[in-house]
Amino acid sequence: MTSLARQFSCHDAYDPTALNADLGRQLILDAVSPISGIEHIPLRDALGRVLAQPVISPIDVPAHDNSAMDGYGLRGDDLSADGDTVLDIIGSAFAGQGFDGSVGPGQAVRIMTGAPLPAGVDTVVMQEVTRAADGKVTIPAGQRRGQNVRRAGEDLRAGLPALPAGRLIRPAELGLVASLGIGEVAVRRRLRVAFFSTGNEIATIGTPAAPGQIYDSNRYTIFGMLSRLGFDIIDIGVIRDDPDALETTLREAAGIADAVITSGGVSVGEADFTREVMARLGEVLFWKIAMKPGRPMAFGRIGGNDGAAWLFGLPGNPVAVMVTFYQFARPALMRLAGIDPIPEPPLLPVPCVTPIRKQPGRTEFIRGVLFQGDTGWQVKSTPAQGSGILSSMADANCFIVLGPAQGNVAEGDTVQVQVLDGLV
Repeated sequence: MTSLARQFSCHDAYDPTALNADLGRQLILDAVSPISGIEHIPLRDALGRVLAQPVISPIDVPAHDNSAMDGYGLRGDDLSADGDTVLDIIGSAFAGQGFDGSVGPGQAVRIMTGAPLPAGVDTVVMQEVTRAADGKVTIPAGQRRGQNVRRAGEDLRAGLPALPAGRLIRPAELGLVASLGIGEVAVRRRLRVAFFSTGNEIATIGTPAAPGQIYDSNRYTIFGMLSRLGFDIIDIGVIRDDPDALETTLREAAGIADAVITSGGVSVGEADFTREVMARLGEVLFWKIAMKPGRPMAFGRIGGNDGAAWLFGLPGNPVAVMVTFYQFARPALMRLAGIDPIPEPPLLPVPCVTPIRKQPGRTEFIRGVLFQGDTGWQVKSTPAQGSGILSSMADANCFIVLGPAQGNVAEGDTVQVQVLDGLV
């Protein structure tokens, strides 16, 4: 297997000491591939799972030509081009109980939404524009042949894929599979992700913190971000700054999980033994991403007793943990889980009402608040932007993404916004 360092060095712009954020994300995505393992499960248990095989439609949907409206079914040839059309009402057609006869010239049937089109009918006129009395219906001018008709198979064709492999099963997909009469689907097994925090300064919530200690918020934000993705997650807890403890924990985590996420210990000046320990377990690259917050990051592959796992070493500062998770770990974990294509949050152009100071040369993820102003959607930055100020993430509903070439932002300038709703 080609080493990660050799694989990445093929990119002309690869520089682990000042890596572009977009390139770093792409390098990670190129390195990982979906996990193996397929489960066949009942449809109702499949919500939030990833299809391992395409769902092939066994039937046409709709199964027959039917009405898209409550109204009157008739022959398009009977419609008058320049005046009212008066037709005899010869019966009714309901969903699940069609009209058995045939509709001839000068005739119409009362028809309900979803009812099969009777023989001879190729057009439906919605009831709101008609007048019915004494067994006859009057159709106004302006109607078109073929209107308000759903054709058999126009949604799905028998024998063709209804959903591709790699599709995340959401409520719409659940209903679509059910509409085909399929009660069981093949899905990938759930991705297993282990995570823990490192550091002697970390105190457990619910207990008094000693002088110099801080409470462990990172494990809880990581827990929340992973839980939203529907993976099997393993909280290992807090590991003290001890080489033997770190090595044992990483080895055990790699043996039970597909991916391992750590927070802390990857910055210059933090525990020097971290690189040495990780190097003994596999290949781990330490990057300095040209971004703010979240400059330090480690990525690689480590071995355990039963296999190997991908490692994402995130920074220790709370906001940096969340930013690097969303920008790097989250898309990679989705690819590992088999989701294809990886959903990428769109960048939306929005006027910014607060000035932002920035030097060109790195990507900055400013916590922002997207709101509806007098002139449309606008965005403002949260007051505090320090990488340790977690309240800025709690207040934010978006990132203001300022690319490497971007300098200062003046009030009213258009910026790119990445909405967090649905992402976080």
